[in-house]
Amino acid sequence: MQLAAARVRTAPMMDWSDRHCRYFFRQLSRQALVYTEMITTGALMHGDLGRHLRFDAAEHPVALQLGGSDPEDLARCARLAGRWGYDEVNLNCGCPSERVQRGAFGACLMAEPELVADCVKAMQDATAVPVTVKQRLGIDHVEDYGFARRFVETLARAGCRTFIVHARNAVLKGLSPKDNRAVPPLRYGEVYRLKQEFPELTIILNGGIQTAAQVETHLAHVDGVMIGRAAYHDPYLLAQLEHRLCGAPPIARDEVVGRMLRYARQEVGNGVSLRSIARHMLGLFHGCPGARVWRRMLSDAAQLARGEPGLLLQALEAARSRGHCPLPAAAA
Repeated sequence: MQLAAARVRTAPMMDWSDRHCRYFFRQLSRQALVYTEMITTGALMHGDLGRHLRFDAAEHPVALQLGGSDPEDLARCARLAGRWGYDEVNLNCGCPSERVQRGAFGACLMAEPELVADCVKAMQDATAVPVTVKQRLGIDHVEDYGFARRFVETLARAGCRTFIVHARNAVLKGLSPKDNRAVPPLRYGEVYRLKQEFPELTIILNGGIQTAAQVETHLAHVDGVMIGRAAYHDPYLLAQLEHRLCGAPPIARDEVVGRMLRYARQEVGNGVSLRSIARHMLGLFHGCPGARVWRRMLSDAAQLARGEPGLLLQALEAARSRGHCPLPAAAA
């Protein structure tokens, strides 16, 4: 699959988008491009590469998101992305957290487009893996479309062809990362305008997307969408989108559980805690009659401590005893 043609992408989510989460997402969608958590260049250059970069081949296509601002360091890490087999390497220019700002990267980089262009160029020179950028529309209270346009234009001259644009500003002081995902107003029209003015670029829209219908509306204006917490809390949304956008038969939740059971047996056998896997699956029955009992059983500390993957089957049976979930609307 051409990565630029990936119309649905799952967002990098700190503490959530680990390899178990990505494997779970992959069972729900064969086409979505899944992203790692943001990993800093320092963590890769001085930490455990296997812990940060290992992934299952079933996760493909998978993208590595990097946090950093030094072109040489980013080039080294982009080279690692190629060696470890990632399908894309993404530079974070959108995270507004103060901890990230102290590292001089994330959303604050939007104030230095020439530096980001140097970073992109260094990364591209270091690897054949496509280099992309995730950004905001602006920073603090500057809501000037020209700011985003100049940023994209500068990076495009450096060779970047794909931009993932969160359709809000990042407020660098005074708002928490959580508030930064909700308080600054969404300005979808400006992301649409970027696509109109740069038709040769791949423009992916991020921010505030909750439903399959919203995805289809945005896809009339941009090349793709990136979905974060909505997909985490209601992961079956990915299966719905796979069906509606690609025509694939909607996978049954039972089958997803069966696949994750096999995965859990393998991983638990390798010393992984069952909780590390089950925690990402809590939303699988979102909106279904058995959702509450499913969540309760997969959150039971005593049961999880036993490390028996069969708990997934027990929770499935309990959820199914409460009633069946409807098929996606387009398949009903």
